[in-house]
Amino acid sequence: MGQCPGPIGMDTRLDALQRRLGHRFGDAGLLTLALTHRSFGADHNERLEFLGDAVLNLAVSSLLFEHFGGSDEGDLTRVRAHLVREESLHRVALTLALPEVMRLSDGEARAGGAQRPSILADAVEALIGATYLDGGFDAAADLVRRLFGDVIASSEAASWTKDAKTELQEWLQARRIAVPSYRIVATSGQAHAQTFEVEGAIPALSLAETGHGKSRRAAEQEAARRLLDALRASDRPGGPLRS
Repeated sequence: MGQCPGPIGMDTRLDALQRRLGHRFGDAGLLTLALTHRSFGADHNERLEFLGDAVLNLAVSSLLFEHFGGSDEGDLTRVRAHLVREESLHRVALTLALPEVMRLSDGEARAGGAQRPSILADAVEALIGATYLDGGFDAAADLVRRLFGDVIASSEAASWTKDAKTELQEWLQARRIAVPSYRIVATSGQAHAQTFEVEGAIPALSLAETGHGKSRRAAEQEAARRLLDALRASDRPGGPLRS
């Protein structure tokens, strides 16, 4: 049997949430559904999360395209990946005070589910999906702009870019997966102008990618970047790494 915040003040909390969102729902059921974890019952927010993920990516992409006019596709992709990852969405959820309004089962609530980053990040995506269904894409895009616009406007693309090997290592360590190994698989060219081909491998995930560069380090960085791209694609809803 599910548990939600006590009835006393619940309407007030939802009103306050809608003010923070800057969107008042015509269909209050969509708001309730977006805040309902699967532990609560059969009607939960995972379908809205799926929809919200797609809307979020499109809306953030549009914001980045507007703001970072001199950045290439690779830079924009990396910035977007930072903005839509769990850590960033968790911070947004806390700003919106979502722990106060999440609907969870008794067991999940006792286990601290209302503070769990993955649950809160998913709820943010579900709220974006619910806003899209309630008010259309413009309403959802306006919400995304309110949630992320200031962060985007006050930063430069370069500030979001980490060393790929470091970022990959942090990604794996956060999930308790062994760090990758790198090995040179080929070299070409004259001694003074060699090109290196390096394979980066994550045995625990049966994943490997190659990179090329004028130095071993540059080739390792490219291999790490390709591994990151593959991991992020797999970590989206429906991907093999997404629980």
